[in-house]
Amino acid sequence: MIIHNFDPILIDFGIIQIRWYSLAYIFGILLGWLYGKSILKKQIEDQNQKNYLENFDDLIGYIIIGVIVGGRLGYVLFYNPIFYFENILEIFKLWNGGMSFHGGLVGVVVAIYIFSKIKNLNYIIYFDTICCVAPIGIFLGRIANFVNSELYGIPTDKPWGVIFPKVDNILRHPSQLYEAFLEGLVLFIIINTLIRKKILFHGGVSFLFLIIYGLFRIISEQFREPDGHMGYLLSGISMGSALSIIMAIIGTIFLLKLIINEKNK
Repeated sequence: MIIHNFDPILIDFGIIQIRWYSLAYIFGILLGWLYGKSILKKQIEDQNQKNYLENFDDLIGYIIIGVIVGGRLGYVLFYNPIFYFENILEIFKLWNGGMSFHGGLVGVVVAIYIFSKIKNLNYIIYFDTICCVAPIGIFLGRIANFVNSELYGIPTDKPWGVIFPKVDNILRHPSQLYEAFLEGLVLFIIINTLIRKKILFHGGVSFLFLIIYGLFRIISEQFREPDGHMGYLLSGISMGSALSIIMAIIGTIFLLKLIINEKNK
């Protein structure tokens, strides 16, 4: 049994606080930015490499906006639309929490597509690149969720269960750590092994990311306490599971379509 005693605030200057969650976002973006360049070099080995690398620096700004806007709107629409439609100003209070991974994903897809069209570049290459680095941010984000005592798991009697005193005195699954392991570490290894060995065509990595993340998220959701104001949509199916099922289905359809198109060439 473990008793959670982590402080979500790393340093408190009074007026300004440095929180683990903020650092997770910052380091996730910085590490993803640096590592993404090595992935681009692996994908493009001709004269176009320099152009994609130089534009990648500008793309990061678009992605940050996509994550924030998409993640927030996704949470508003998927998880608590009634509350936010009745309290419009609350939508802009990001410091109160409330971000959706699936919404952020849509925001990133839109941001990359718009940027690539403006720069006349192949957005598929950038999609594959971001899918390779995304698990880094996911891993750090889930660790931060654990530190913050949020997105905690359902009750358990397992010896590795954790008591979150800020929540209650019940022994719970550390579902945030399960997600960090599956959606962060394991997904990172799988996706990056595939792209570095060039096993799939351009776009294949992106579609496989949707499938594998979706499956891992569905597994993790079985150990995660559903949002109190929503509960389960159906027996054992939370909103996160439902969105992940859709995500995996979309990834499967597009991956099969890509394989068929490549075979017919």
